[in-house]
Amino acid sequence: MRADRLLSVVMLLRHRGRMTAAELAAELEVSERTVLRDIDALSVAGVPVYAERGRSGGFALLPGYRTDLTGLTLDESRALMASGAGRIGSPALAAAMRKVAAAIPDTHRAVVDSAARRVLVRPEGFVADGAVGDDLLADLQRAVMVGLRVRMRYARRDTPVAERLVDPVGLVMAGETWYLVALRGGETDERIYRVSRIESLAVLDEPARRPDDVDLDAIWDRRRTEFRGRFEPVAVIAVVADDHVLPDGIRSDVTELGPVDDGRRRIRLDFGDRRYAEAALWRMAPEIVVESPTELRDALTGRAAALLAAHGQR
Repeated sequence: MRADRLLSVVMLLRHRGRMTAAELAAELEVSERTVLRDIDALSVAGVPVYAERGRSGGFALLPGYRTDLTGLTLDESRALMASGAGRIGSPALAAAMRKVAAAIPDTHRAVVDSAARRVLVRPEGFVADGAVGDDLLADLQRAVMVGLRVRMRYARRDTPVAERLVDPVGLVMAGETWYLVALRGGETDERIYRVSRIESLAVLDEPARRPDDVDLDAIWDRRRTEFRGRFEPVAVIAVVADDHVLPDGIRSDVTELGPVDDGRRRIRLDFGDRRYAEAALWRMAPEIVVESPTELRDALTGRAAALLAAHGQR
């Protein structure tokens, strides 16, 4: 069972120290990809495992992490090692973490507690996102857990790729998306970086300049509220054919308002942001005819006129 295998990974790293994915795979009789997924699951659950790259690299537990997991029940083990957000915060997980905390020596407890607080799992995210490479995420986890600076190339929306030197504060997995919480050059307000937009990174041999303690829940709630506050919701009334279906990927609630004529129907589309609504409706043209709001209809008409002008038509 996966819970047993994850516990085996922890015990192997505890007793043997650093091990490569190939060594762990051979020991557990699974594929290296399975090992990488297991390492990711352990990190999400708060077990301070990190990756070191290079010829002598591999996976290791954060120095000072010493605990006896033999007292865990099967349900507690599953809850502790589960990577899904639905298990985080469950009673079984709470019981498991109490046992882990009780087994950590006093001299190491502060270090382990601090590392565990730097990974947060939340069921809601900002927006949908793509997959993140295993190597990239492993490097970020190491930088967060150990406390090392990161130099990365980051691509913000609608702007060129730029180099950033950041001090990692924590990692947040929201929905199915990873975010890096970090500080930049003496700033006191944390920034949120979507991990899938990091094109490349290097973990530097320099200590991160960051607070000793962190409340990722508070940071996440504040930043998410600020992010959502920048958007302007809009309700669109439009006419479509009776057999029209919204394309995949369009993020909008749809309300049927009834038939019009000639095999058409009127619908209401509720979008979370006006700019996104314009882009989504342009993608659906000409199968959808916008009735209101007039500003949005005019914006689409302007796009069409610009397209015709660019092709020499009036």
